[in-house]
Amino acid sequence: MNRQRIQPRPDQESVWDYPRPPRLEDSAKHIQIVFNGIAIVDTHQAKRVLETSHPPNYYIPHTDIKMEYLVRQNRSSFCEWKGHAGYYTIIVGDKQAPNAAWFYPDPTSAFASIKDYVAFYPGLMDVCYLNGERVQPQPGDFYGGWITSEIVGPFKGAPGTWGW
Repeated sequence: MNRQRIQPRPDQESVWDYPRPPRLEDSAKHIQIVFNGIAIVDTHQAKRVLETSHPPNYYIPHTDIKMEYLVRQNRSSFCEWKGHAGYYTIIVGDKQAPNAAWFYPDPTSAFASIKDYVAFYPGLMDVCYLNGERVQPQPGDFYGGWITSEIVGPFKGAPGTWGW
């Protein structure tokens, strides 16, 4: 796997210019998420996390999510930067996406503003849009980054990239 940084155009960002530890910032971009034909997210109030070698993750406030379709799970994980995460399964009609969204009920102080926000794995949704552009999911099944034409890699997540 090629780890060589792709040179971004002036209208792009390279994930290799993102910091470590990650940075959290507000995003007013229009985010829409559709699952089983239902728009479960529509927001201009997201927060994004930028971390070296990863496409951004977008965290959505509960107020802009149709929370009736999210079912809390017993699964948890730990991020050295954000703390302990919990998970939701998305259920719309007869379709389910287990552990398709995650959140930090008590994030670290550096990420306190994502409390009550939820991030979604774009590869488990029917479609995710960022300012009208269809999002491509980050490779692999561990990270949930959102790839658009504004982002260049290479991206961590695919087989052979764990040691990056």
